[in-house]
Amino acid sequence: MHTPAQEIIRFGDFEVGLRSGELHRNGLRVKLQIQPFQLLCALLERAGDVVTREELQRRIWSADTFVDFNQGLNNAVKKLREALGDDAESPRLIETLSKRGYRFIGAVQESANTLPVIHGPAARAVEDSIAVLPFTSMSADPSDEFFADGMTEEIINALAQIEQLHVVARTSAFSFKGKYIDVRAIGRQLNVRTVLQGSVRRAGNELRITAQLVNVEDGYHLWADRFDREVKDIFEIQDEIARSIAERLKITLKAGDQERLVTAETSTLESYQLYVKGRELLYRRGGVISRAAECFEREIALDPDYALAWAGLADSKTVLGYYGFARPEANTHQALEAARRAVTLGPSLAEARNALAMASLMGAWDRTTAEREFLHAIELNPSYPQARDWYALFFLQFSEGRLEEGVEQAKLALKADPLSSYAHGVYGLTCGNAGRRLEAVQACQRSVELDSESFLSQMLLQLVLHMDGRLEESVAAGETALSMSGRLAWSMAFLAVTYGKWGKTEQADALYSEMVARARRQYVPPAQLAMAAAAASRESDALRHASEAFAVRDPDCQFFFSRHLPFTEPLYAYPRFCDLLVRNGRSDWLRAGK
Repeated sequence: MHTPAQEIIRFGDFEVGLRSGELHRNGLRVKLQIQPFQLLCALLERAGDVVTREELQRRIWSADTFVDFNQGLNNAVKKLREALGDDAESPRLIETLSKRGYRFIGAVQESANTLPVIHGPAARAVEDSIAVLPFTSMSADPSDEFFADGMTEEIINALAQIEQLHVVARTSAFSFKGKYIDVRAIGRQLNVRTVLQGSVRRAGNELRITAQLVNVEDGYHLWADRFDREVKDIFEIQDEIARSIAERLKITLKAGDQERLVTAETSTLESYQLYVKGRELLYRRGGVISRAAECFEREIALDPDYALAWAGLADSKTVLGYYGFARPEANTHQALEAARRAVTLGPSLAEARNALAMASLMGAWDRTTAEREFLHAIELNPSYPQARDWYALFFLQFSEGRLEEGVEQAKLALKADPLSSYAHGVYGLTCGNAGRRLEAVQACQRSVELDSESFLSQMLLQLVLHMDGRLEESVAAGETALSMSGRLAWSMAFLAVTYGKWGKTEQADALYSEMVARARRQYVPPAQLAMAAAAASRESDALRHASEAFAVRDPDCQFFFSRHLPFTEPLYAYPRFCDLLVRNGRSDWLRAGK
């Protein structure tokens, strides 16, 4: 019988992932529908004991499900046996007890997850806490999935405004999208006491939304409702759901929240849908960021007063800039103007304040405005992990050298978003910058585990392994990141530094030469070229690129040249580079190394 702490259960050739909601056989995934998987989990929880048909009915088929239970259970058992290759007449795994129920009779091995979650929430669930799982789109049109995701995110943001309520951030909640995992397991993983589930069905102008608030301790519904409305009422429905949850949890709303928790920022439904799609693309990072910017630009054309759209456009432009996908001369101004417009239209939106903070730091190099706006964003929404992560890493650590403060802010972001690969990766890098090498490596390994397809997770693992002196492992992670990113120049620059430190100057030079060849065809940030040139011991080239970076105000100067990123050591060995820092107002970075 498995205990709540176990996340993987093995029997024979099979492995059941309670976290992933998946069944594997000899490492290969076995396709299994939700109800057969629920049935398997129920039997494994009490392996060797009889689980009655009545218990299975309560567990898998809720009271408001109108199906023939006997037929449903028989079909689920049949499909489960087919997936396991088991025989009802001569069972090896699932035994039928006539008119009573079923029993799992196989030998069970249990395995806990050996990679710890670094500095996530406390082991005990917060008294008033909730995870809003992605609402399921029941519509035939695949594009309506963005609509359902946007509704989920709006409810998360609305609930986050309630001071007494701990709300799990979007990335962690969305890690369960498309998976069946028992709500009790979700409660354990996220350390919450309640989970909100729901579905959205859209047909033309008609909308049906169902929502259920579930107590994770016993799986019972605390509240449920169905909303049959027109699509134009979407913001009212979101507000009603948020208020119903607060009422059911007996949370008193503060005076400012008495009127509305969800405000219709736009009256144009098409703008809202474009915003949702743009944000989803922006979360993915990489090459799709330009598509996110296009979505936000189309929204603004439809509704020029949509503050969230301006904030999204500002973030897109800022990220395009520091990834090196856009030249700074025009892009920086566009990011700043969009952020300022967002704050003018929505001064109480954390997204707007955060957008202005990052645009000010990376584009205008205005550290005073950046800190003020970061703190304002966090005050408006303490559970907004992007604000805390950007404040922690880019401002507190890279810009100001306040390394321990950066670690603490990244830890708070991780507490709000405990299953976010990005949050673990940023926390790991802040730990590495602060000299906490073991914690750094563990957190970045966890980041890779949570999203093995993210080049950014692999690259951050490379950085902290480099800091820990594990250069061969660092190169391996860096080569993986480079391949996954499509040979992003960012990744090449960091990998060149690791090769250089390892004494493999030839490999570092090959990467630098590849970047130079690319720069003849397209824009490559000069700060990245400077770092790679220094790694290849090309002093004159490094200084030329660094001078150009300052001349064009390359956003990457804010961290590729920071003394608080260990990868800049080769550049700081050049006295003329140090002179450049003084001339460009960053003599504080020189003092940090003394």
